[in-house]
Amino acid sequence: MNETSDIPLRVAAERKLAEEWALVLIAEGLSPSVRRSSEGYVLVVPAEEAERGVAILSSYERENPVEPHEGDEAAGYAHVVTALAVAGALIGFFFVTGAGDSMVHWFQRGSADVERILYGEVWRTVTALTLHADIGHVLANAIAGAVFLAAVCRGLGPGLGCAVVLLAGAGGNYVNALFHGSFHVSVGASTSVFGAVGVLGGLGVVRRRRKGARGRLAWMPIVASLALLAMLGMGGERVDLWAHLFGFLVGGVMGVLVAFAVPRPPGLRVQWVLGGTTLAVVLYCWTLAFA
Repeated sequence: MNETSDIPLRVAAERKLAEEWALVLIAEGLSPSVRRSSEGYVLVVPAEEAERGVAILSSYERENPVEPHEGDEAAGYAHVVTALAVAGALIGFFFVTGAGDSMVHWFQRGSADVERILYGEVWRTVTALTLHADIGHVLANAIAGAVFLAAVCRGLGPGLGCAVVLLAGAGGNYVNALFHGSFHVSVGASTSVFGAVGVLGGLGVVRRRRKGARGRLAWMPIVASLALLAMLGMGGERVDLWAHLFGFLVGGVMGVLVAFAVPRPPGLRVQWVLGGTTLAVVLYCWTLAFA
């Protein structure tokens, strides 16, 4: 592209916004580029496309009102704090329950025993997410969970993010029970971890399409999520591959539904209510387990 014939259309403080504008123009057949300058990130187009580019961006902004800045979506670093708190809670609870043993009362009452789940002990789909076989198991899930939960909470807010990831994990465990039917017992937060990966993929697809992406560009989040599932969820002797897959699929569906139903993260009060409700659900499920 000849720089002398390029016309600057917009300047953004952050590269992501400039690239969003460029993506909208590309979807309409234009040839934009983003350049760094002392003022920020400049969106430029060939001179003959300038008038049409201005019209397209103006129309796009009318149809897509400005959303809160991503850094503010989850109230600063609340998404990181929330993810670390959940990871810490998983590790702390492991030292309460001990390693996986069918003779330990926690595992007798809380593991994802598919026969018991299908006979009505549905709370096991939640309690099993908090139990782990050994220290390596809990550390792996705590670290991976913190990374992906933080990403979900950054986009949805900490309360809604935790609620969606918990539901994805519980839903994955229930579908896994339906699939196996009997003679299968599992524990671990990995179903929720891959549920979070699925949520990110579902959210990403809807949000990219909303911003004008089409074809392969729109489906890139799903492709990336599938790659993560293949890399992280398919190895190891005691890995429950089906639980990972079902958690991922349930999470993907939930990500799409939430993206349509909640186009913007709820406010702080709603986040607190959702976060408190998520914690209450976990505690209530354990109450039912020992009732």
